[in-house]
Amino acid sequence: MPVSDDQPHTRTRLPVGEQSVYQQQTGRQARPVRTLLTVLLVVVLLVVAISIANRDKPDPGSTAPAGSSDRAASASPRPATTAPTGQLPVATASNGIGVGHPHTSQGAQSAAANYAVAMGSEEMFRPDTRGALLGTLADPTALPALKARLDAAFGPEQLAGFGLDDKGKPAKGLTFVSRTVPVGTKLTNQADTATVVEVWCTGLLGLAGQGSTQPVSENWFTLTLTMRWTGSDWKLTDFARRSGPAPLPGDQQAATADEITGAVQDFGGFRYAR
Repeated sequence: MPVSDDQPHTRTRLPVGEQSVYQQQTGRQARPVRTLLTVLLVVVLLVVAISIANRDKPDPGSTAPAGSSDRAASASPRPATTAPTGQLPVATASNGIGVGHPHTSQGAQSAAANYAVAMGSEEMFRPDTRGALLGTLADPTALPALKARLDAAFGPEQLAGFGLDDKGKPAKGLTFVSRTVPVGTKLTNQADTATVVEVWCTGLLGLAGQGSTQPVSENWFTLTLTMRWTGSDWKLTDFARRSGPAPLPGDQQAATADEITGAVQDFGGFRYAR
């Protein structure tokens, strides 16, 4: 017999201890999960915030007191003997040689480097240009002795040994190469009357072209230049040359005669060395 919905419903309440586990957790399960997620989110945000705040801060272990970098720089060795140094190039030149070097130790070294380039140039081998070069770089009181010395060093017999005629010119089809490249300078004595500068150099010397019996070769040497301050510039009074020091040769294949000729014609030399 069906029971009518109009009948009163009876609800039985169990003691708390007899309620099922399911009944105790129903309606409360989501709260612990939400709480855990909230805590994790807060921790992540804190970590990110701390990382951003510390990103631009210097490392405490590498932080130096104020002014310590300046003191360290002043205490460290000066790189003058191992790195290129020198003042700006002089503004004037005579016969292709820089003149008007300052009355300082650097000015003396610059003059010596520039004079080394001139003394090792092709023009020094030719009688018609040697006099003009010497007149520019030599002290007037020392000019006659220097000219006589260099005229003898580049006489007809010596020029023939380089494959040149008595005018310092090569045979047709050949190119004479003589270039001096200063590598470094060292001031060994400073005085207005006798300043001595050593110039460590490398150089190219020989005849480039097909059939040359004097191929262009590299050599290392040191020029010792003695100069005097004349009131407006450093001028040469004496010089000496010694071989080396030469580094170990590189593992490179020598260029052909045509390659050397092309390089000499395409790459111009420098007059101002330092």
